Amino acid sequence: QVQLVESGGGLVQAGGSLRLSCAASGRTFSSYNMGWYRQAPGKEREFVAAIRWIRTGTYYANYTDSVKGRFTISRDNSKNMVYLQMNSLKPEDTAIYYCNGVVGAINYWGQGTQVTVSS
Repeated sequence: QVQLVESGGGLVQAGGSLRLSCAASGRTFSSYNMGWYRQAPGKEREFVAAIRWIRTGTYYANYTDSVKGRFTISRDNSKNMVYLQMNSLKPEDTAIYYCNGVVGAINYWGQGTQVTVSS
């Protein structure tokens, strides 16, 4: 069982920045595929970014088109943490952001953190 706990959400003006953090449990975190999803009111949950294990010490990051160049996903395996640095935020980025971890064939989710971007 893997537990994920997000933090770092809040209210920010358009053009501002936030950094989301996700703390994960487990002794083999370095091999987890980690990602961020978001869900805006009245919309389905959508993929934002992921950082996937390729081989020891090597990871691959990818992003949905709407956040490329503005968001950066990273991880610190020594702390079992994954981050989402969000810059140049737009009102359309407003959503609940969820941390996702894939371990083998099992998906784990955090409880979500609210990000609100005012215009």
